[in-house]
Amino acid sequence: DSQSPSETTSGRNMDRHHYETFEKFGNDTFLLHLDNGRGFGKHSHDEMSILAPLQQCCSIKKSTFLRLQLLATEPYRLSDVMRESLTTDCLSPVLTEPHLQALDRRLQKVLDMVQECLVKGKRKEVVVDDMRGQRHGIWEHQNRSEQA
Repeated sequence: DSQSPSETTSGRNMDRHHYETFEKFGNDTFLLHLDNGRGFGKHSHDEMSILAPLQQCCSIKKSTFLRLQLLATEPYRLSDVMRESLTTDCLSPVLTEPHLQALDRRLQKVLDMVQECLVKGKRKEVVVDDMRGQRHGIWEHQNRSEQA
C-alpha cells in the first residue's frame, strides 16, 4: 500500500478528525486533512465536559437563555425546528430521529445546568442582561412582524 495513515485526535472527537500522508512521492509527500463532519456526535452519548465553561462561570446571556428556553417548548422544540429545516436539504435525511431526540435531551441538560447556577448564585450574576430596553417575548416579536 502506498499510503501510510496517521491519526491525530483530541478527547472524544477521535472519529472526526484525522490526516493522512502519502509516502509514494518520497520526501515530496503532502498532508491531507480529513474531517467527516460528525458534529452531532453519537446520539447515545452526551459529552458533559462541553458544559464545563457554563458550569465553572455560571454565566449566560439573557438573549441566549431565552432562546434556549423557547427551543425547549412547543411549538418551537429544537428537534421539531431542526427536522423541519432539514427536510428541504438535498442530503435529507441529514439527522436520524435518535439524533434529533438527542438535541432535545442535550438542550435540557444545558437548561438544567443554568438552573443549578441560579440556585447557587444571584439571578443577575447568572443571567447577564444583554437586552436592555429590548422587548423579548416571542409573541411581541410576532405581533410586530404582523403589523409591519
